[in-house]
Amino acid sequence: MSLFRKRTVAVAAAIAVLGAAGAVAVLRVPALAGEEAPAPVAAPQAAVVDVAEVVHRTIIDWRAYSGRLEAVDRVEIRPLVSGTLTAVHFKDGALVKKGDVLFTIDPRPYAAEVARMQAQLAAAQAREAYTASELARGQRLLADNAIAKRDFEEKQNAAREAAANLQAAQAALEAARLNLEYTRITAPVSGRISRAQVTVGNVVAAGAASAPLTTLVSTARLYAAFDVDEPTYLKIAQASRADGGTIPVYLGLANEEGYPRKGSVSFIDNKLDVASGTIRVRAVFDNPDGQLIPGLYARVQLGSGQPRDALLIDERAVGTDQDKRFVLVLDASNRTSYRQVQLGATNEGLRVVESGLKAGERIVVNGLQRVRPGEAVEPRPVPMAGNAGRLAGERPPTGGEPLREPAGRQAKQV
Repeated sequence: MSLFRKRTVAVAAAIAVLGAAGAVAVLRVPALAGEEAPAPVAAPQAAVVDVAEVVHRTIIDWRAYSGRLEAVDRVEIRPLVSGTLTAVHFKDGALVKKGDVLFTIDPRPYAAEVARMQAQLAAAQAREAYTASELARGQRLLADNAIAKRDFEEKQNAAREAAANLQAAQAALEAARLNLEYTRITAPVSGRISRAQVTVGNVVAAGAASAPLTTLVSTARLYAAFDVDEPTYLKIAQASRADGGTIPVYLGLANEEGYPRKGSVSFIDNKLDVASGTIRVRAVFDNPDGQLIPGLYARVQLGSGQPRDALLIDERAVGTDQDKRFVLVLDASNRTSYRQVQLGATNEGLRVVESGLKAGERIVVNGLQRVRPGEAVEPRPVPMAGNAGRLAGERPPTGGEPLREPAGRQAKQV
C-alpha cells in the first residue's frame, strides 16, 4: 500500500472516533446538567365494556308472518223484487245493525197484489166450505140409497179440488206478502255499509245478475289470512293435538308497536300449495274499537310448539364474521374469547341462542368494537336489555323477525 493511501485511511479512522466521542458527549449532556431522564411509556388500560349474563328461561317459539284482513261476513245487497227505488235510509260508510232498513222500493204494486191474493183466498175458502157441505149431504143420502154413487163421487171430487185451491190461494197470498216485505231491504248482518250505488228514483231489477245496491261487511270480528311454511304447519298441528286445539296468535297493524291484539286460529287449509311450499292459515280477532277493516296489512305472530327452556341474549352483543355470528365471552380473569353462536328468533326483545353458549356465562353487550378476542377488559355489569321487568311466559311484544344486524352496527371482522 502506498504512503498516501495509508494516510487517508488513518485520517478517516480518526474522524470516525471523534464523531462517536461527540455523540456520546451529547447524549450525556442532560445527565451531566442534572436533567431527569424521560419516564417509560405506561401500558394501555383495559377497555371498559358493558357485560351481562346470558338469560335462561322458558319461552314459546314465535314466528312472524304478513297477511291481510278479511271480513267474516261480506254481503252484496241486491233487490229481491223489481221496482222504483223510493228511499235510501243510511249514510255512506255508516255502521248499521242487523235488521236496519237500508232501501225502500215502491211498495204500492205489491200491496195491491197482496189485496188481490186476499180476495182470491176468500173465494177459495167459500168454495171449500160449500163443497164440504155438499159432500156431507151426499154422504147422508148415500147411506139411505137416495143418491147415485156417481153423484156422490162428483161431490167428493169437488170438495177435494176446492181444498187444493184453498191451499194454492194461501200460498199465493204468502208469496205476495213476501214480495211486499222485500220492498224494504234490510241489513242481514251488523257491520259497516259502503256507499249507495243506486240513488232514489232509479228502477232496480231483481235477481243475482243485477248490480248490487251496496256492500256490507261485518266489523265485530275479522279474519287475518296468511301463509305458513311446511315445518311451521307441522309444529302447529302437533301443538294443536297436544293442547286441545289452542294455538296462540297475535296481530299488529302497520302503525302499531308489537302485537297488541290477541286472537285464535280458526281455519287451516286442507292442502299444501306445492308450488310455494306453504299452507293458508286464518285467524280470527275481535274488533272492539272498529279499527280493523278488510284489506288492511296485518303483521301476525304465531306461537308454534310447546314451551321450552332457552338461552337469550341482547342482539347488540352479536358480531358478524363473514357469514358467521359470534359473541365475546368473558372468563374468570375478565379476558375475552371468540364464541360462534347459532341464533334463533326474537323473543321478548332478546335473541334466542340455539347453540354456542351456556346459562350464566358473561358476554360483552356494549363496546364490542373496542375489544378483540384474547384482550383483558374492565367489565361493567348491566342487565340484559329487553329482559328487565318481564315475566317468564309473558307474551312478547315482538318476535319472529328474520335475523338482521341492529341499525348502525358495523360488522366486525375477526
